[in-house]
Amino acid sequence: MRQRTLHEYLTETYGRKLYKVSINAGLSCPNRDGTLGERGCIFCSGSGSGDFAEDPQLSVTEQIDRGKERIGDKLPKGDPALIAYFQAFTNTYAPVDRLRKLYTEALEHPEVKILSIATRPDCLAEDVLDLLSELNRIKPVWVELGLQTIHEKTAAYIRRGYPLNVYDEAVRNLKARGIETIVHVILGLPGETEEEMLETVRYVGESGVSGIKLQLLHVLKGTDLADDYLAGKFACLSLETYTELVRKALDVLPDDIVIHRMTGDGDKKLLIAPLWSANKKKVINTLHHALK
Repeated sequence: MRQRTLHEYLTETYGRKLYKVSINAGLSCPNRDGTLGERGCIFCSGSGSGDFAEDPQLSVTEQIDRGKERIGDKLPKGDPALIAYFQAFTNTYAPVDRLRKLYTEALEHPEVKILSIATRPDCLAEDVLDLLSELNRIKPVWVELGLQTIHEKTAAYIRRGYPLNVYDEAVRNLKARGIETIVHVILGLPGETEEEMLETVRYVGESGVSGIKLQLLHVLKGTDLADDYLAGKFACLSLETYTELVRKALDVLPDDIVIHRMTGDGDKKLLIAPLWSANKKKVINTLHHALK
């Protein structure tokens, strides 16, 4: 593996490990509030992909402190370093004054070193971009874009709700402001061939973003994707197939891109398939062994 992992990048940049705490800001999504749709993307759980985030009724500060408690003894004593990760739903989909309050509260936490914001490329208005640029001068701001695929037929099936050129524009706007951009890609989407998946990965690498998250397709209870899976409309990848696919994906990515994730683990209470993904330790060990 030529590229740096997130752990390696953070250790090189900050001289130590940083721990991520997930935040639910109680925001919505244009795919859920009726602007584009009401059921979300076909794979998205009821928590808006924030299954491991904290209670949105808590303040941002309370959620960060609760996240620290979850990490527990792994945190170093004295000055733990945290990444405040706004994870659930679309975290730039609100009036800019509300976003400023949420983000500023996170940045003012003394142990937060990086602000990471998960969002959609079509939810980055000019005033939001200006706010992100302003905050990026205080502490590093990362924006995580949910692309998933470059193929329009798949994008329509998963109800993504925006064309590829919107992603391209979002990346240009973020890069122009010096904001680190990480892109989410799902491997194993129904109907896509291996080459189509690799085309998406290659496109992301060539778009000049700073990082990528490779995400295994999970089928979760309560999603429309689960209905299609249980109806036998598609099959999930095996661990062996997924491992080989990740190896090939890394081969088409540039050396300087940071690999933020090579898989992902869905909430075990909601997971329908693939069940092998619930054994996270085995999956990670299998990937590392294959990539040596």
